[in-house]
Amino acid sequence: MTETARHPLRHAGADRSKAKEVPDTPQTRSSAYHLAFTDDDFLCREELRPVRLQLELMKPTLMLDEQGIKSTIVLFGGARIPAPAKKDNARTRTLADLSHFYDVAQEFAHQMTRKSMDDNGQENVIVTGGGPGVMEAGNRGAMEAGGKSIGLNIVLPHEQAPNEYVTPELCFNFHYFAIRKMHFLMRARAICVFPGGFGTMDEMFEALTLIQTGRMERVPFLLFGRAFWEKIINWDALADAGTISAQDLDLFRFVETADEAVKVIDNWETTLPRDSIPGR
Repeated sequence: MTETARHPLRHAGADRSKAKEVPDTPQTRSSAYHLAFTDDDFLCREELRPVRLQLELMKPTLMLDEQGIKSTIVLFGGARIPAPAKKDNARTRTLADLSHFYDVAQEFAHQMTRKSMDDNGQENVIVTGGGPGVMEAGNRGAMEAGGKSIGLNIVLPHEQAPNEYVTPELCFNFHYFAIRKMHFLMRARAICVFPGGFGTMDEMFEALTLIQTGRMERVPFLLFGRAFWEKIINWDALADAGTISAQDLDLFRFVETADEAVKVIDNWETTLPRDSIPGR
């Protein structure tokens, strides 16, 4: 962990503690008297949104740096996909049929984490959204391999806690979707997308757009389950319509198994970001 820089000025934490010792008076009970950085109501004001955005960017960055995390393998995928042992409780037959991707994600994360540990667990660390379904499978596979994994949770009305397999010191929580997405991609060495819904597709298309437009390096971009993705998205129709180019269909690969995905990542040729958009 990075050592805190020494300086002659009094530490903010010391004043935070001291401020709790003041006598209870009308003046000290006033919100005006509270230290600005300890005043939750003040920090949640509309005008403080830029500060909150900055804090959500900085906190995970500093803590990941302190843990020595240099690069990540991103796992996106549906929260509703059950483990095979629980597929009989799935809401639809399709979700039950997709349950085998829980095992695929778990095995893939296990294999990538074992390889990561050859680099002291600092490279290619699994990162998920920290929730259930495919996300749980990814964190679980990493833990079972004896390594660390990251969970980038976000406050949602229906989710109460991150899954139990996220490494505690790498378990983060967000208010802003935009900042969370930045943290998914800032260290990404590969992006792996399993079947999912709106959230998965939102994350997938944003990352594809960044690569398509040259705003991000081209990294291995894997879609698990060709049958699922070709059923819900007519990729060729987009190219035929001219809204994307035929070359854009080469930005990703379909895979079915953990072994296949690892092989694609291991043999991916590194390329520079695009300096032009085909078809424009």
